[in-house]
Amino acid sequence: MAKCDICGKGVHFGNNVSHSHRRSNAIWNSNVKSVKCKVNGGARRMHVCTSCLKSGKVERA
Repeated sequence: MAKCDICGKGVHFGNNVSHSHRRSNAIWNSNVKSVKCKVNGGARRMHVCTSCLKSGKVERA
């Protein structure tokens, strides 16, 4: 899974814990989209998380 090019948010790892407290590996993917952004006057495709898109850190092309 890709990382956000703005904030660096990526995959998170941990454990799924059942009712009987048995543990298995878990992975949580961040909501990262591939969008066209304005960079240095031109358009460029970047991986950006939705929280950076919502906060206005990125200007879409």
